[in-house]
Amino acid sequence: MSISEKLKTGIITHSAEETEQLAASFSQTLPPDTSIALYGDLGTGKTTFVRGLARAMGISDDITSPTYNIYRLYRGKTNLLHLDAYRLENESQYDELLIEEFLISPYLLAIEWPQNLGHHLPKNRQSLQFTMIAENQHHIQQKEI
Repeated sequence: MSISEKLKTGIITHSAEETEQLAASFSQTLPPDTSIALYGDLGTGKTTFVRGLARAMGISDDITSPTYNIYRLYRGKTNLLHLDAYRLENESQYDELLIEEFLISPYLLAIEWPQNLGHHLPKNRQSLQFTMIAENQHHIQQKEI
């Protein structure tokens, strides 16, 4: 069964390393110039998943949540724009970010708290739901748009 098929029913990871490995495998299925919407509460593994994506793209920088900066750009064989929309209070703030300026092909746009982007959320995207089951157990499932 492919990683995409497994994500339709959901996958449970038991460590940060497993979450990163899952992300690395998932990254191999993504088309160039894509967006991923990462839904879930604080502590459910979204940033850990982005770290796994980054490692798969040859990015060795320290990957942390860009909550206070809103976004960070990492350059690798694919450019990674990591957007954390948690602090966005209304959709109009999106226009001020000038995100499009940083979407240099090939790119991956990973969005945490995508629901805060409203109608600015990319239409062609992968969406994943992250849920904490227990300490160090995270359920990751493809979310229907």
